[in-house]
Amino acid sequence: MHSKAYKDKQPDFMRKQFEFAAHIRNPDINRKPDDVEDRRMGIYRELFYNNVEGFISSGFPVLRELFDDKTWHTMVRDFFSRHQCKTPYFLEISEEFLDYLENERDNKEDPAFIKELAHYEWVELALTVAEEQIDDTGIDPQGDFLHNVPVVSPLAWLLNYQFDVQHIGPDYQPSTPPQHITTLIVYRNRNDEIGFMEINPVTAHMIQSLQLHPDQTGKQLLENIAMELNHSDPDIVINGGIQIMKQLRDADILLGVRTT
Repeated sequence: MHSKAYKDKQPDFMRKQFEFAAHIRNPDINRKPDDVEDRRMGIYRELFYNNVEGFISSGFPVLRELFDDKTWHTMVRDFFSRHQCKTPYFLEISEEFLDYLENERDNKEDPAFIKELAHYEWVELALTVAEEQIDDTGIDPQGDFLHNVPVVSPLAWLLNYQFDVQHIGPDYQPSTPPQHITTLIVYRNRNDEIGFMEINPVTAHMIQSLQLHPDQTGKQLLENIAMELNHSDPDIVINGGIQIMKQLRDADILLGVRTT
């Protein structure tokens, strides 16, 4: 059915609702309803847009710093007018904006790192509101990693980026990614504090192995890594790995060892 024919069959109140919403989304293109005073309509225009823009600015503070006011508001207005949000919750606006950047926005003037930087900033909010909790049931926080099974926190996320997003800001805006990828682990500790830790590829591999093989002892896991690395002295890998596990435990990235 053609859109015009469909609109003609709509009740009058529905047509008014669509006109009202379309004008709020993009007042430069869509006329306001004829029977609504512009002064009153202006209150809604500012209220809706300012609320959404405020959540985006607070959710992506570094990204906001990189754009002048005109460019920033043009981008947010494009998101506000075009993106079809799938959630009614304000806390999820940041995720919707991230989806817009990754799948809808195509502006050659944007910095090459915009999607990764936005994801890096979104992760902090996502972990802050994540429903998972640290549960020490069946875990010994001070147990021996070597002969027992280490437990990774459900609130520890391993992230890989082409750009070194943790350094990007007004004074550092690379146009091309560095030679090596950036690997970070972002986590929420027992005090509900968010932390970021840059790690090397071996540590990242160890964490991935812990997640993929939740029944291996620390020794078994590190012996496998030493074999994969073809290291001449596996004890160096094992001893070094145990020290790293202890550091990760101090940050609540590892919770301890399984007791059951």
